[in-house]
Amino acid sequence: MRKLIDLAAPGVRGLTPYLPGKPIEELERELGVSNIIKLASNENPLGPSPRVLAAIQAVLPELWLYPDGNGFILKAKLSELLGVRPEQITLGSGSSDLLDFAVRAFVTPADEVMFSEHAFAIYSIVTRTAGATARIVPARHWGNDLTAMAQAISERTKLIFIANPNNPTGTWLPGVELEAFLRDLPDHVMVLLDEAYFDYAAHPAMGAVGYPNGIEWVERFPQLIVARTFSKSYGIAGLRVGYGVSHPEVADLLNRVRPPFNVNTLGLVAAASALEDSDHLARTLELNSTGMAQLTKGFGEMGLEFIPSVGNFVSVDVGRPAAPVYDALLREGVIVRPVANYGMPNHLRITVGLPEENQRCLEAMARVLAL
Repeated sequence: MRKLIDLAAPGVRGLTPYLPGKPIEELERELGVSNIIKLASNENPLGPSPRVLAAIQAVLPELWLYPDGNGFILKAKLSELLGVRPEQITLGSGSSDLLDFAVRAFVTPADEVMFSEHAFAIYSIVTRTAGATARIVPARHWGNDLTAMAQAISERTKLIFIANPNNPTGTWLPGVELEAFLRDLPDHVMVLLDEAYFDYAAHPAMGAVGYPNGIEWVERFPQLIVARTFSKSYGIAGLRVGYGVSHPEVADLLNRVRPPFNVNTLGLVAAASALEDSDHLARTLELNSTGMAQLTKGFGEMGLEFIPSVGNFVSVDVGRPAAPVYDALLREGVIVRPVANYGMPNHLRITVGLPEENQRCLEAMARVLAL
């Protein structure tokens, strides 16, 4: 009998599934550990705004109806907030949907998709699923090297993924460099600027002087797609809502490959409500900046090097293969994220949590590293 894997598309056969951060329930089942903290998936430790929870409760009786497939209310709120037209917006089930839409709309098996070393794993997955060639450009100081990327563009290059800031390294690109890159881009190349961590990086306390707002460039650069998410700073990762902003003609193409009703009713209501609570967002960003300082100060006291980050996470070099350290932290009830699959075998990526969670993580690391 023919092996079932032989029936799969060529680009799918060599893939391995995306590995998310370990869920709390899984660790409880595996090790019987309780009182667990999860600092693995860059979630907002404050959770959603109370206004979001109230809006979700109010809409529960309507769950027998399909959601608004066009997301009219959410698009209208985003349009007002961002200063763009509703027809420039494409809604996704998380911003990862937008990455997939861009590949499906523009990339063929004859094309190349370019992204940096140490870039978000989904870039490779959606590229290879489409049967296209992944062109991985060596990183510079753990981040995107725009000069090397520009030199690597060929006639086959169709799409470039650039995360700003980058996950899992937390590195960022200043506006002057990124704008120059877009200005000199050949007209056969699309760019998806992944701004999943935009709110964190744009907060003044993070010190990213010159950090740009990519949405402000969409009118000038019609080959640009900017993707953002409600999963991080807005605290509704469990409902999976993201969006892209682009030229109306590009948005039309993205919407042609977007599945119907891809954002559910709860997600639409939650995201629209989240935009109305600026105080909750401000508390989130303040908590993140102080938590980042707490973690990095602790790393310094332990003599550990880390990659300066403007996201809500930081990657720390534990000075040895990180996998055993990760396993030992699990037994301490602390879930962080190993990133060997990103070419960083000695690093752990740690999400900024509540002050008491950050402290517990630092104390657990000190114990584990002393063994």
